[in-house]
Amino acid sequence: MSSNLFDLTGRRALVTGSSQGIGFALATGLAQAGAQVVLNGRDADKLGAAGARIPGAEILAFDATDHDAVRSAIDDFELSHGAIDILVNNAGMQFRTPLEDFPADAFERLLQTNIASVFHVGQAVARHMIKRGRGKIVNIASVQTALARPGIAPYTATKGAVGNLTKGMATDWARYGLQCNAIAPGYFDTPLNAALVADPAFSTWLEKRTPAGRWGKVEELTGACVFLASDASSFVNGHILYVDGGITASI
Repeated sequence: MSSNLFDLTGRRALVTGSSQGIGFALATGLAQAGAQVVLNGRDADKLGAAGARIPGAEILAFDATDHDAVRSAIDDFELSHGAIDILVNNAGMQFRTPLEDFPADAFERLLQTNIASVFHVGQAVARHMIKRGRGKIVNIASVQTALARPGIAPYTATKGAVGNLTKGMATDWARYGLQCNAIAPGYFDTPLNAALVADPAFSTWLEKRTPAGRWGKVEELTGACVFLASDASSFVNGHILYVDGGITASI
C-alpha cells in the first residue's frame, strides 16, 4: 500500500482544544504527516505557546461552546486563509463526583463543552466542506462511549452522545463526500487524567484491567488520527475507532 495514502501535504487541519494534552499531540502528528495545522482554544497565550512548538502552525482562538462565535470565526478564517480540509473536534472536560451529588452547573458545562462544541464546530466547518464536496471530520469520543465508571456518569453520557453524533454526521454528510468518524481513547496520561495518574490504587487497577498493562501515551493516538484524516480512510464513515490497549475487548 502506498504511503501517499497517508500524506496530508497541502491540507489544512483545525484541531479544537489543542493547546495541550491529546489535542496538541494530534495537531503535532497531523503536522508531521504534512498538514498545515490550526490550533484552537480560548486562551490565546496558551495557544501561542503551543503554536511555537509546531512549525508553521496557525492560531484561531474562539469559544467552541458559543455557536455564533464559532460560525463567525470559521467563516472569517475560510475567507481570509482558505479551506479547512480536516476538523478534529477534541475540546472536552471532565468532572468527577458521585451522581447523587453531581452539581447541575457542572452537568451543563459538560454538555456544552463535550457535546455542543462538536455540533457547533462540526456544522460550521461542514457547511464549507459540503460546498467543496470533500472533507474529514474526526471527533474525539472516549472509552466511556462504551463503558462507565463510578463518579463520571454525566461525562459518560456526553461521550456516548459524541459517538452517536458522529454516526449522525456520517449519515447526513457522507453523500456530500465527507468522512465523519471518531477516535475513542482509553486511559491516557494527560492533564485531564492527572488526578488518576497520581493515584497509585487507580493506576494499579488500570494496569490489571487493561490487556496492554499500562497507561497510553498521547503520541499513540496520532496514527489513528492521520488514518482517519487521510485518503486511506476514503470509505470509512460513521466508525468509532477505540485506541485503548484492549480494555473494551476484555471482561
